[in-house]
Amino acid sequence: MAFKYGGKVDFPITVTLGRGLEGAITNESSIGYVDGQEGKLVYRGYDVADLAEHSSFEETAYLLIFGKLPQKDELDEFDRQLKENRDIDPKIIDILKKLPTTAHPMSKLEVAVSSLGCFDPITINNVEIGTQAGIKLISKLASVTAMLARIRKNQDIIAPRKDLRHAENFMYMISGEIPDELTTKVMDMALILHADHGMNASTFTSMVVASTLSDMYSAICAGICSLKGPLHGGANEFSLENLIKLTSETEARKWVQDCIKNKVKIMGFGHRIYKVYDPRARIFKRYAKEICEQAGKSDLYKIAEVVEDEVVKAYGSKGIFPNVDFYSGLIYNSLGIDTSLFTPIFAVSRVAGWVARILEYLPNSRIFRPRAVYTGPTDLKYTPMEER
Repeated sequence: MAFKYGGKVDFPITVTLGRGLEGAITNESSIGYVDGQEGKLVYRGYDVADLAEHSSFEETAYLLIFGKLPQKDELDEFDRQLKENRDIDPKIIDILKKLPTTAHPMSKLEVAVSSLGCFDPITINNVEIGTQAGIKLISKLASVTAMLARIRKNQDIIAPRKDLRHAENFMYMISGEIPDELTTKVMDMALILHADHGMNASTFTSMVVASTLSDMYSAICAGICSLKGPLHGGANEFSLENLIKLTSETEARKWVQDCIKNKVKIMGFGHRIYKVYDPRARIFKRYAKEICEQAGKSDLYKIAEVVEDEVVKAYGSKGIFPNVDFYSGLIYNSLGIDTSLFTPIFAVSRVAGWVARILEYLPNSRIFRPRAVYTGPTDLKYTPMEER
């Protein structure tokens, strides 16, 4: 929105206001690139589809943070650090157990990260200290989220294992069983696909906090707070809730048509950047069919396909297609993961991108300080209470 501004300047100027900072450039980055017109997502020059197919979350996290694919000894050392930091102090576990069972796991995750910072106090952030804290957080967010899944069901906490891969150990800590090869592959893929996505709300939030030279724990806690919202990380929860209410393909078709008629937003579709099919959604969809079949939920997958067909038929010409939230929730549900854990799993992945972006910005950090266009009065006179 452009308009003439004649405020505290000597002459009127034209100001372009992008609501939500749309179109604003905040910084340079070589970490991730989103091409919304071509439907492409790149991490450090590598297509995310290739990484999801051939890489691991550990290797992808290393790539994001250090800027290159690791040599074997480098990946082994990075993996060792992740494994060594999986344990959570019993005092923090006690804190989590005392929180209300009705509280959303994302709220509890905020408490956990803030508490972790209290046990690892850092007053000023820099790249070396931030890297150490970042690796700890990538490891510990997975452990805490798995523990929250157990606490929510009033189940005993399962201690992490040091002989399992990141995604494998995460699923083990949730279920108590070592996951099969397909489950491990799918969770690994999910963590890779969610690891970074440009200057999204939670990434920007964490970077704003870090730009003040606050510590890594505070910055990541802020990112979690931002991710919690239903317009960001919480979208897949609402998308799945809509799907599981539908009992047949016929009902699904009618529901979509009613939503379109009444102009009701259908969660899991459309994206601020992508004007074509979200590349992450394509990959999730391919695995969703297989996972749903394995879980005996083929009907749910077919319902999702009907919903997609109807929405794309109505809105595809406007650039509205399934986004990453539509099929990811379907996969997590088929893996037996509670809906309330969907957004925390998003954080388990995205923390790698948050850490990478913070560390990239720190060496030449300048505190973020955007301006607002003031549109209120400037000449009001104070009136005493008795005269109002």
